[in-house]
Parts: sequence; C-alpha cells; structure tokens
Amino acid sequence: MNLAEGVQIVSFGILAVMLIGTALGVVLFENIVHSAFLLGGVFVSIAGLYLLLNGDFVAAAQLLVYVGAVNVLILFAIMLVNKRQAFAPFPTAWVRKALTGVVSLGLFALLSTMVLATPWSLSTDIPPSNTIVLIGQHFFTDFLLPFELASILLLIAMVGAIILARREYLPEQTISSEQQQVLTLPERPRELVSIGESSRNIQ
Repeated sequence: MNLAEGVQIVSFGILAVMLIGTALGVVLFENIVHSAFLLGGVFVSIAGLYLLLNGDFVAAAQLLVYVGAVNVLILFAIMLVNKRQAFAPFPTAWVRKALTGVVSLGLFALLSTMVLATPWSLSTDIPPSNTIVLIGQHFFTDFLLPFELASILLLIAMVGAIILARREYLPEQTISSEQQQVLTLPERPRELVSIGESSRNIQ
C-alpha cells in the first residue's frame, strides 16, 4: 500500500495495539467463547500488518483461511461440545502457570534478541504492483514440487478424515444384530396404545 509515512505509522500503531490487546484477551479470558472471538481479532490484525507490507495476497489468505475457516471451526467445536460445567481447579495449577510464564518469557527474550540482532535495512527496490501474479509464477516454476507435495498431503489428510468418519468400517465399532436387539427396548404395539388412550378418554 502506497500510503504516507505518517499514515503508515498511525496504522501500524493501531494494528499493534489491537494485536497485543486481543492476544492478551485470548490468554487471560476465562470464557473460551470470548477467547475464540478475540482470536479472530488477532488474525484480522495480522492481516492488516500484511497489507502494510504490500502483501495483499497473504492478507487475503490470512482472512480467508484463518478467520473464515480455522476460527469458525474452533467456534463450532466449542459450541458442539457445549460444556456447561465449570472447570474444577487442580491443586497443582500454579506449577502449570509458572511453566507457562517461564516459556513465555523465554520466547519473548528470543524474539527480542532476534529483532535487535537483525539488520532492518530499508530496501530501495520498488515493490511489485501485482504480487498475486508473482506468487503464482514462483509456485508453478521454482516451488512446483513443494506445492504439489503439499497438495498430496492435504488430499491424504482429507481421505483419512473421511475414512475415520465412516464408523461402520471400523471393526471395534461394529455391533451385531443380537447385541442391537438387547440394547434396544421393545416398542409397545400401536393397537394397545390406542386402546389404552380410548379407555382413559371414556373414564
């Protein structure tokens, strides 16, 4: 995006504050539905940062894949579970919180070191006007083999999910007819039910 320097700085500040605030909300909120919605805000903020870096295709993919697919899938999974009971606190919960804090501080120190050690030199090259065409050219020339391998892996994962969803083909899930008859309750004949209802109406 060819914006003025002041507009870029203000936009970056707004997106950075939005990203940090929603990320903290995802971690700190106790309601998992609110955390899932704030996770969508994190993805939208990252897409905005991609737009500032002239990555329009990556920003669109971020919105379509993460916000439109992954975040919606997480929300559907939370709503289908429908856990209404409150989470019981563990007696050793402080150990998990301490380990989480140590790992988070370690990642923060590592990322801070990387940011400070990387030479962020400004490039004088003009960014390409159409990044989608450039990405497509690289996909089908330089990175054709990894692109096709990723497609095959996604196809294998989809076929495996379909096979796992078909429970009748799993041997441990098969139930014989005798067991099915034992598990099901005998139904009352419709004639007896109608006679009983008519006798109640007469009384």
